[in-house]
Amino acid sequence: MRYAPPGLCVNDFALLRDDDGTYAVLHLQGPWTSEFDHLRMETSYGRATSADLVHWRPEGTAFGNGLPGRFDQQAVWTMHPVRHGAGSAMFYTGVSGLTPGGWPLQSVGLAYSDRTDGTGWRRHGTAPVVEADARWYLTGERMGWRDPFVVRDDESEGWVMVVSAQDASLPVEVSGCVALATSDDLEHWTVHPPLVSPGDVDELECPVLERLDDGSWLLLGSIGATRGFEAWTAPRLRGPWTRRGPLGPAGSYAPRVIAAPDGSRVVLHTTPRRVGLTGEGEHCRGMLAQPKLLVAPPNKAPRLEWWPGLDAWLGEAADRPALHAVGDIDVLGRTEVALRTDDDGPALAVGCEGVNLWVTGPGGGRLGETVLSRTAASLRILTIGEYVEVYADGEFALTTLCYSGRPAPWAAVSDGGTHAVPTRPVRLPDPHRDDASAVWPGPPPR
Repeated sequence: MRYAPPGLCVNDFALLRDDDGTYAVLHLQGPWTSEFDHLRMETSYGRATSADLVHWRPEGTAFGNGLPGRFDQQAVWTMHPVRHGAGSAMFYTGVSGLTPGGWPLQSVGLAYSDRTDGTGWRRHGTAPVVEADARWYLTGERMGWRDPFVVRDDESEGWVMVVSAQDASLPVEVSGCVALATSDDLEHWTVHPPLVSPGDVDELECPVLERLDDGSWLLLGSIGATRGFEAWTAPRLRGPWTRRGPLGPAGSYAPRVIAAPDGSRVVLHTTPRRVGLTGEGEHCRGMLAQPKLLVAPPNKAPRLEWWPGLDAWLGEAADRPALHAVGDIDVLGRTEVALRTDDDGPALAVGCEGVNLWVTGPGGGRLGETVLSRTAASLRILTIGEYVEVYADGEFALTTLCYSGRPAPWAAVSDGGTHAVPTRPVRLPDPHRDDASAVWPGPPPR
């Protein structure tokens, strides 16, 4: 249900599916710390494999920094592999060093592999294949040229790349944009003006392009300031693009889209945690979360829903306490559901009234809240260790962290009175892991 390699955390990632159906994830990896060092934190890609996008098996490191003097000598950041002939081509972010002001110097490189499982990479030369063009993008302090994502062009036989960049025509605080480049052969690229430049975003990271069933396009982009991600749609790849608003709530980041084993289209994303695994710890990079179902109606805003593929990991409904559990509740007026307790009362609760949805910790302090687009009639709550997710009328709406309280039978208080909420326990893929990447096991026994 949550994955990080032993002793490390996960940041941006990419998904592949091998010819035998096995999934692989390539991901940035680094130590558990809130102090991010641009040149030493993320210098390699971890790799893990899965048959179902839920149970991941660590497979070690698959790629790392380039040799001294090369464009990727200091760090390698977000990547995107694509099928190429009988093997793969991977575009990735290389960091050569820092500007005088301490900003990472970024460009995009290329590696090839004869395989389709995310291993066996060899670099294409010693220089990047595409760099920021100063006519449209910042190239020095506060520059951005990272997180490449490549798809087939829908107007030619070539390729289109989108990149996280900074629009040189805007104030730097709101210059986050999605850059555009095109190529006929994957090795020679022409940079164009931004594909999307909202004008109110500081960083628009980890762009994803997905062609939908009707031939239209979906663009996902992570918003630095909110730590969530938004969606845009367009009839053609070059637009016009319509902004559809948030798709993932704050705390979900760096999404990727892939076909699940059941054929449905799902989104996976990262989710943070806190240093020291306490509520007082600083937020840091975290783990890969479980899939969500992507629903993309024609000419409407997409949404994320509960993916039925997770039901195989749920036990029978009961009223017993469980640290990892799923429960469904009808909302009757103001409704609050207590999930954990401590000596002073509820230590974790979810509440909803009309369009207002919230999660509280010990003493009733707000851990997270949001305003829904419409009044909710039902909630689905998922807890996995410290992680809490709330679905409103089936739609992924809120996520937060809670390192407090002891599991208790869930109880709902609403206009209809107080009643028990049956829960289905969640079976963890690796329940006995005891390294730094294991989910929070709950408070120590009293």
